[in-house]
Amino acid sequence: MMSTSWVASANGHPDFPLQNLPFGVFRRRGSKEAPRVGVAIGDSILDVPACLAAGLLSDASDEAQRGARACAAPSLNALMAMGGGVRRALREALVALLAGDVAEHKRLVEQHALVAQAEAELFLPVQVGDYTDFYASVHHATNVGSMFRPDNPLLPNYKWVPIGYHGRASSIVPSGTPIVRPHGQRKGPDDAAPSFGPSRSLDFELELGAFVGTGNPLGTGIPLAQVDEHLWGLCLLNDWSARDVQSWEYQPLGPFLAKNFASSISPWVVTLEALEPFRAPLAPRAEGDPAPLPYLHDAGDQAHGGFALTVEVWLQTARMAADGEAPVRISQGSSLDLYWSFGQMLAHHASNGCNMRPGDLLGSGTISGAARESRGCLLELTWRGAEPLQLPNGEQRRFLEDGDTLSLTAYAEREGATRIGFGWCHGTIVAAASPPPGTT
Repeated sequence: MMSTSWVASANGHPDFPLQNLPFGVFRRRGSKEAPRVGVAIGDSILDVPACLAAGLLSDASDEAQRGARACAAPSLNALMAMGGGVRRALREALVALLAGDVAEHKRLVEQHALVAQAEAELFLPVQVGDYTDFYASVHHATNVGSMFRPDNPLLPNYKWVPIGYHGRASSIVPSGTPIVRPHGQRKGPDDAAPSFGPSRSLDFELELGAFVGTGNPLGTGIPLAQVDEHLWGLCLLNDWSARDVQSWEYQPLGPFLAKNFASSISPWVVTLEALEPFRAPLAPRAEGDPAPLPYLHDAGDQAHGGFALTVEVWLQTARMAADGEAPVRISQGSSLDLYWSFGQMLAHHASNGCNMRPGDLLGSGTISGAARESRGCLLELTWRGAEPLQLPNGEQRRFLEDGDTLSLTAYAEREGATRIGFGWCHGTIVAAASPPPGTT
């Protein structure tokens, strides 16, 4: 692949150089245009349907042109359903268009198909049909277990099976959507009875999401060795959590209202092809840990099923914003700290014959490392509120307060490869709405 683009802002861009080209859904801000699919390139968006209409893809393969036609839709689902071959062909055609030095092509793209990101409105990139959130960080699982079950922090099934729960797809929202503080039942350890009201322990969760491309028929599985033909790309995911509601309701069936009020995702989906230079071996298991069962073990997945991504969380309080102070980083970790790969998550999910579909979303669960600064939620960073987070301006945080803006980002870089990133996933906490009738 050529290393530079004629789109000047792409060269040296921390997130969206020519080597990335993540897919998303957009339209010009303030217009009545139909949302459609584009790719991020530097500070701009390449309008894929406009490229097709201008004849800029007339020399591309049939597969690439089929993929481009699917980009006229207001979501990536149709393109995802076409599989990895179409994705790769379309991406190669777009790379050639953006890297080429054909003056006429450049003129036509600039005239018809290049939109500044600052002038664009970004939408949810995928219509998510089903959403499953996993619990794939052993450090996160151990820390949380230590808070609630100090004598038995890690349940015996954890190192045998990828643990997950089915989330709520309808409340997945794009980056920038305000997060309304949820109501719920809460019961402290010294309370005689539960009460109902706004959550007092609102938290974020630093996660990655993986989208399914082609699925599998009901009653069949997805072999681990074939998962790359079924996974489409990755995004940022913030699984907002009401910890006080969660601690009261999670037994015996796990998360429910504590998590289904909102989950934020980033607007750009980074493809497997863009991530290929950053594939990495899975983290070695601790001495004494069991080997995965055969359906969860594949030599290829062990060798390159991980993604070497740096993941970060940034916080800006309302006071910081009012004083013109920039956000501060409160967490930095690595996706290589996950105990289970996305391939293992998908293979396990389908192992009972569950039919996965294009656009289904798999969440990694909170990504936490062994170091305190790599903990991926306030529950861990403040140890359930007992160790408040000290901010540079003198403020403290045990959990999120109204007006706080949480931002997730992730990037990949290594010697010999061009850095790519995911952009940002933002969310600002707003005050709880009036309680539902009859709840007070």
